[in-house]
Amino acid sequence: MEKSWPGIKVQRCTVHKLRNVERHVPRHALEEVKSDYHKIINAESLQEGNKAYRAFVVKWKKRAPKVVVSLEEAGEELLTFYGFPDSQWKALRTTNAIERLNGEFRRRVKTQGSLPSAPAAEFLLFGLIISGQIRMRRIDGWRELKQVSLLKAA
Repeated sequence: MEKSWPGIKVQRCTVHKLRNVERHVPRHALEEVKSDYHKIINAESLQEGNKAYRAFVVKWKKRAPKVVVSLEEAGEELLTFYGFPDSQWKALRTTNAIERLNGEFRRRVKTQGSLPSAPAAEFLLFGLIISGQIRMRRIDGWRELKQVSLLKAA
């Protein structure tokens, strides 16, 4: 990704990471791990998120080491959303919008059998979006994102 889009910020899906973490949790501790995990991703700031992250690691390292290994696999990409306006955090924490677009596109492509080239796929995607057959949802807080981009450019 760095080669195609140098300097781009990557956000790991917090929902999928929780599912990955849950695979390693003893059944009796599941609710406690989920609660501790939500303290990380629902914190009021990056500093509080990092504090909750460190507390999670300390608490679970001995009790369920695979849980910590799974969490740490995501690295800083789990908390990238904290670098954006808080009005966007809810939308940025998950990949739901992207997955929905991919799912709808795949469903439409199945009827085609296969596409001859990348430009043909792009043309089909554009056609589906412009015709309204696939609807894209705006990210919450998109106006703030536009303002931040304009301020950085100035």
